[in-house]
Amino acid sequence: MSEYRAGFCLWLTGLPSAGKTTISKELVPRLRARGWPVELLDGDEVRRGLSADLGFDRKSREVHAERVAFVARVLARNGVIPIVALISPYRVSRARARAEIGRFVEVYVTTPIDVCQERDVKGLYRRARAGEIKDMTGVDDPYEPPETPEIAVDAIHQSPGESAEFILRELDRLGWTA
Repeated sequence: MSEYRAGFCLWLTGLPSAGKTTISKELVPRLRARGWPVELLDGDEVRRGLSADLGFDRKSREVHAERVAFVARVLARNGVIPIVALISPYRVSRARARAEIGRFVEVYVTTPIDVCQERDVKGLYRRARAGEIKDMTGVDDPYEPPETPEIAVDAIHQSPGESAEFILRELDRLGWTA
């Protein structure tokens, strides 16, 4: 029987199309190779299942983040690393998630909005600027960057794989995966 290791939540936040999911998908196999059980909670995927009843107004976004935090807490307390890739635009929602989960590492994917717009394969920014989408984070709804994230990732000058390696080095340095 292997030794129990306490799980923790790795919460990636940033603007839409910042690279949160792409970096998270690079992290999953790297952490598994180190013997960690990992579960990716991608905001879009979770929304389709757990939060399909919600819209995109502020209250709905806060409820969505609360639901994701609940699932992440259950996973973390059972020795899993839930990797949450969620815009989570409001500091108060992320603070609530941190308080609920406890073992929480906030990762800010720092991609500027102009780069996010260039990367936007879904065309959400274009549609929001045309008035087709309301409450779009970064367009007509604010994104509140973390003030003191444990880790900040430069997803412009690093590939997703390099960003994942940087996060792993930081987790080691901070004592989460050592």
